[in-house]
Amino acid sequence: MDIFEKVANNMGPIGQFAYMSHQYFTFPKLSGEIGPHMTFNGKKMLNWSLNNYLGLANHPEVRKADEEGTQQYGLAYPMGARMMSGNSDLHEELEAKLAAYVGKEDAFLLNFGYQGVMSVVDAMVDRHDVIVYDADSHACLIDGTRMHIGQTYKFLHNDMASLEKNLQRATKITTENQRGGILVITEGVFGMSGNLGKLDEIVKLKEKYNFRLLVDDAHGFGTMGATGSGIPEHLGVTDGVDLHFSTFAKSMASIGAFVAAKKEIVMYLKYNMRSQIYAKALPMPLVVGGLKRLEIIQREPQLRENLWTIVNALQKGFREHGFNIGTTQSPVTPVFMNGTFDELGLTVMVRDMRERMGIFCSIVSYPVVPKGVIILRIIPTAVHTLEDVAYTLECFAELKEKLDTGFYNTLNKG
Repeated sequence: MDIFEKVANNMGPIGQFAYMSHQYFTFPKLSGEIGPHMTFNGKKMLNWSLNNYLGLANHPEVRKADEEGTQQYGLAYPMGARMMSGNSDLHEELEAKLAAYVGKEDAFLLNFGYQGVMSVVDAMVDRHDVIVYDADSHACLIDGTRMHIGQTYKFLHNDMASLEKNLQRATKITTENQRGGILVITEGVFGMSGNLGKLDEIVKLKEKYNFRLLVDDAHGFGTMGATGSGIPEHLGVTDGVDLHFSTFAKSMASIGAFVAAKKEIVMYLKYNMRSQIYAKALPMPLVVGGLKRLEIIQREPQLRENLWTIVNALQKGFREHGFNIGTTQSPVTPVFMNGTFDELGLTVMVRDMRERMGIFCSIVSYPVVPKGVIILRIIPTAVHTLEDVAYTLECFAELKEKLDTGFYNTLNKG
């Protein structure tokens, strides 16, 4: 069979709906200044879809640093991979400051979050090692485990009994082969549910089992903890997290990522992460911008305070209006819509929100979440206002009334 013919006739679980969703439900085009109010299809929208938690995307100092960094260095500098010709004092300065912020000895800059954490997993384990990971882990972590040629076990989401059972299985394997170790993988904040990973309970299990812990704290970095450094700080287990990973794509409003750990482990990663060894270094403007972003996060705690004012008002309002937002303990605010209407009803409801109400948020369905689950994911930011919250809750109250009367279920029953 011709490969092109095969893929054209099987677009995949998401792509199969591309003919009816492209550039509206999927691949939408938001325009204008990044922020709470943007334009979609020529209409002004109240935007709840961007992980710009602290509003840094258009912070004047950030914009100035990005501009000056580009003017001074261009997008090409430094040329080459870090190991060969792409290293610089500023790359190392950002690494040192990130490491200090999250309470680790050293850090390693990565070009992308998704690719970066996959490569961390790949570099840390060989065929003798065993991976044990949370079932609700992000796709990047799951893809990292798929690269592993040794044993991999999945524990039920945040279920410590399930984790311990799989640690027992993993311990038996590594004890028998005498050549492998165990890597446990979880998240600080789970990006769909907003739940926190039970890092404190996982770290407690180190008293019984010998393993190392990798935490992807993409949504916790900048938003959680006394200083905003993330979930390990929030739960008081900074020392128990062996590999602290985060992306710049959320609170930092940029491109790139980092992993922080003991110095010798970071040095190992620098010489063994193939995605970094064979890739051009992070361009200097992104490094300059990263330094400024990190400075602002640490210098302006009011940004995090503003964020939580919006988060608390929004989540309290959703609950008071009878919406199921699960057990989120983070800014991630999922509004669960499962079991209330069919796909046509969902389509009409989302169009109602966007075309008539001017509310834009992300729609999440299978395979990102289990079959039968629909999430309208709301991402509050420090630059939203309480007026934005009030209007959104007013609109959702109207949606709730229509849902309760079956309006969106009756649309295709003619």
